[in-house]
Amino acid sequence: MSGTLEDLVQYRLEKANQTLEDAKLLANAKRWNPCVNRLYYACFYAVTALLAQNEFSSGKHTGIRSLFNLNFIKTGKIPKEIAEIYNDLFDRRQEGDYADFVVFNEDQVLPRIIKTANFIKTIALFLKNK
Repeated sequence: MSGTLEDLVQYRLEKANQTLEDAKLLANAKRWNPCVNRLYYACFYAVTALLAQNEFSSGKHTGIRSLFNLNFIKTGKIPKEIAEIYNDLFDRRQEGDYADFVVFNEDQVLPRIIKTANFIKTIALFLKNK
């Protein structure tokens, strides 16, 4: 399927919101490690929407993170305190997916759901006002 750049940006934002909903379902089931994974990907899809609109891309998660931080956080376009959740979840997802004996709990994950929702809303507003 092909479409315009605007279609791609909208698709990725929708994917971010759907993935956030998936994370909430996992939280309701008390599946904390998979929930962290989905929270990271919800942020990731929002960031890739932002990067696409600005014609940036990378084939690696670390490249996406670097482009976001360099072009949107360091420039002050996106507030650092809002973006901290993406960088935090990048690290937590790596831990939860690849390290042994990492078990997240409710107290660790529930605040991240709220921060992720706020992050996606901030990115969506930035894209809308661009």
